[in-house]
Amino acid sequence: MSNASTPAAGSAPASQKAGMPVWAKKAIWVAVIVVVLVVVYFVLAAFLPRWWSQRVGSLSSGSFSLGITWGLLYGIVGTTIPLLLFYFAWRSRRREHARIWVIGSLVLGVIVAIPNLLTLTVVLGGNSAAHAGERTMDVDAPGFRGASLWGAIIGVLLFAAAVFLQRRYRKRGEEVTRLRNNLHQREPQSPGESPAPEM
Repeated sequence: MSNASTPAAGSAPASQKAGMPVWAKKAIWVAVIVVVLVVVYFVLAAFLPRWWSQRVGSLSSGSFSLGITWGLLYGIVGTTIPLLLFYFAWRSRRREHARIWVIGSLVLGVIVAIPNLLTLTVVLGGNSAAHAGERTMDVDAPGFRGASLWGAIIGVLLFAAAVFLQRRYRKRGEEVTRLRNNLHQREPQSPGESPAPEM
């Protein structure tokens, strides 16, 4: 009887796959994503400041009072609500079955903050589109940029006040619960019936 046949010495190991290593594939994907993001950034940087300034101008119609009103509204709402959503998402990150709530809060917060982010592209942008947006806002929406800044400051203060009140209310609830537990612990046990006196 002959022993089981062994593989030839020069044969290649079985199931060896030839091709690009995993790290190289990941590097290519990362490079492609970075290139796409850079292209999208430049496209949006050339489009969004002009588009947003025209939208704000159509809302304000060249009125100083309307520009201030819309600026305050966007600044307050676009700052307070996202900060609250981000805060509650951070507080809920370790709870069970809260991943959907956390992701939804983060996405909704970014969406609500978009108007303020668009205003920042006009104010802080250094390209020609940002400068064109500034000129459009100066003419069609006077007072909007300054009012947006003040609205953002008010929004931060409102957020800080809401967090302070929430923590104070929670702390007071914990103190009330602790006091109730202490009172229950200090309550005397009901005494048993004493034996009847002997006659």
